[in-house]
Amino acid sequence: MIDPPDEMPPDLAKSGEIEERLLGGPRRHTRTEAAAFADVSPEYAQRLWRALGFANVGEGAAAFTDGDLIALDRLMALVRSDFLDEELAVSVTRALGHNVARLVEWQVEALGEHLEHTRALAPAEALRAAVDLSSDHLEEFEALLVYAWRRQLAAVAGRALAERDAEAVSGVLSVGFADLVSFTRLSQRLEERELAALVDRFGRRSADVIAGAGGRLVKTVGDEVLFVADSAARAARIGLELAETMAEDPVLPDVRVGIATGTVLTRMGDVFGRTVNLANRLTALAAPGTVLADRDTTEALASDPDFVLDVARTRAVRGMGLVRPGVVRRRR
Repeated sequence: MIDPPDEMPPDLAKSGEIEERLLGGPRRHTRTEAAAFADVSPEYAQRLWRALGFANVGEGAAAFTDGDLIALDRLMALVRSDFLDEELAVSVTRALGHNVARLVEWQVEALGEHLEHTRALAPAEALRAAVDLSSDHLEEFEALLVYAWRRQLAAVAGRALAERDAEAVSGVLSVGFADLVSFTRLSQRLEERELAALVDRFGRRSADVIAGAGGRLVKTVGDEVLFVADSAARAARIGLELAETMAEDPVLPDVRVGIATGTVLTRMGDVFGRTVNLANRLTALAAPGTVLADRDTTEALASDPDFVLDVARTRAVRGMGLVRPGVVRRRR
């Protein structure tokens, strides 16, 4: 029989220290204990845990910290106060888990790549160093996350109040898609890290353009970004600036941009409906480096001196019928 070592290996000990620092204490509570603390059933507590993005925990496993119990109790306090019902609490938890997971993965990977280049570290070593440094600056990152959430909530509140005051709750928005030209060919030619860097650069530059012009970035999916704006003119400016920005970038290929204006259903931060689908279809029809807009958008822009419109031929668009779009250009 081999006796267990008196001390953990340094790497494991370090990993345990970092985990406790990040979680605010040791894992010492079971699923049943966590559920009892928040006065919910173990089954519902497990459902929330899965919604957060984590695997099921065995019945007797000490997997939860004091912080986990407090977070669960705070969430259930919102349910008990009728601010949320149980299904909405699961949806909120799932949205938080999904979006924060993406944020953390991006943070660690970006910091790891930075350390890899600046300190000449191997990739695995750079990622470990990124996690270690992140834990050393936990308070700063946490404060920034809360700050960003409050700022974004204030922006949403401002838009909602402005709509209420103007009695303009029609749900009409201008929707735009921009996607990278020849991305499939690029993905076959570039190494994985090069492709990831290109997609990240595209996302960052697009986000800067959209926010700077007063639009809202809905989501980035690989080689494509989806944005909305409160007017056709604002959406057109965003589309043109996206095309110009990517054309001037020495690394990125051109983009195609499609814009449509109409009624849009907004749910959980995403947008849906025929207007969204039409904008997406127009993107596929646009020539590289150009902005193609639907009739409602071009009619809204017709009297705007900032734009020149070239009406394109009528086309049959899948699922949309016959559409006569227009190419939007900046007046020189």
